[in-house]
Amino acid sequence: MSVAAVIFDWGGTLTPWHSIDAGGPWRAVVTDDELAHRLALAEDEIWRRARDHHRSGTLDDVFAAVGLEPTPDMRAAISAWWDPHTYTDPDVLPLFEALRARELRIGVLSNTIWSREEHERIFARDGLLDLIDGAVYTSEIEWTKPHPMAFRAALDAVGVDRPEEAVFVGDRPFDDIHGAQSAGLRAVLIPHSDIPEAQKGPVAGKPDAVVDRLADLLAIVDEWRAA
Repeated sequence: MSVAAVIFDWGGTLTPWHSIDAGGPWRAVVTDDELAHRLALAEDEIWRRARDHHRSGTLDDVFAAVGLEPTPDMRAAISAWWDPHTYTDPDVLPLFEALRARELRIGVLSNTIWSREEHERIFARDGLLDLIDGAVYTSEIEWTKPHPMAFRAALDAVGVDRPEEAVFVGDRPFDDIHGAQSAGLRAVLIPHSDIPEAQKGPVAGKPDAVVDRLADLLAIVDEWRAA
């Protein structure tokens, strides 16, 4: 079956995985350690809901859970804390340019609580924004991966009707591989992330291919295009 689009997960896929102190961003936002702990727990609950019920959440939901109205300074503090952990893998720019040269559409589907504006700021900073044909951030929709509707939204964003004509690339066997395959896409695993046990799902798909680095993806896509 022909390949019309390649859709990517973001964190741990387009950006290298970083193991972090989950409370770190929140201690950058508020000076009260107890409140920072409550914010971290509220974020954990959103990710638990995403894992178990595939329902989305937002950064504002985290603040609302502890009765805070976020200020611009608070939002800026979160961005500044995360910024060193968001830089794109060096393989991505040449990979995207090669996919574009093959007239393949490029998409992003990210389970995220961040806004579109924040993701687009990061992609623009790294010179990628103009190479992305469509992106879905689950902070803007009802569902998260692995729900099929999240993948359907990503397919619509890149203008692909038939899921079998799209390839999904991600680092999480449950959200990305099981989710993509359940929605009818081919799935490529890049297994370079140390995913915490609490974030792993109950099942793991068997990927259609595995790559150790993103630069290796192009040969697989070319093989599938030629088949």
